[in-house]
Amino acid sequence: MNPKANSNPTAKESAGGSTVLAWLYVGVPLAWGVSQTFIKALALFK
Repeated sequence: MNPKANSNPTAKESAGGSTVLAWLYVGVPLAWGVSQTFIKALALFK
């Protein structure tokens, strides 16, 4: 086991935080677009 692998836990935490922000940056508009597509598709079946 390499003891230097966990020598900087804050770097890993900040990387995890930026990963969450990146997923939100992509996921929120994606979810909005999918929901709008679904709503407009429902109008075709009325």
